[in-house]
Amino acid sequence: MNILNADDSWMLPCMSKKMTGMDCPGCGIQRSISLLMKGEVVDAFFMYPGIYPMFFLFVFLTFDWFFKIKYGEKIKLTLAILTIGTILINYIIKLIF
Repeated sequence: MNILNADDSWMLPCMSKKMTGMDCPGCGIQRSISLLMKGEVVDAFFMYPGIYPMFFLFVFLTFDWFFKIKYGEKIKLTLAILTIGTILINYIIKLIF
């Protein structure tokens, strides 16, 4: 089975949305990753804007794990704040609109 041509039936349902009827801050990340794997980078951003700051944070954390980077703690903190901020802003916009 080619993962890039697979349908999205493998995705887990959001339990928060099932129980409350409201999106959670993570709603959309699975579809965004699926779109990203298919090469649809713009659509992945519009599906879940936090995907790119989160990706850069994970890449940096992995890189910093192997090679200790000067000012790594400040960079990690900045990327974490950017990621959390993007996720929260996206969530607030979803709640309002």
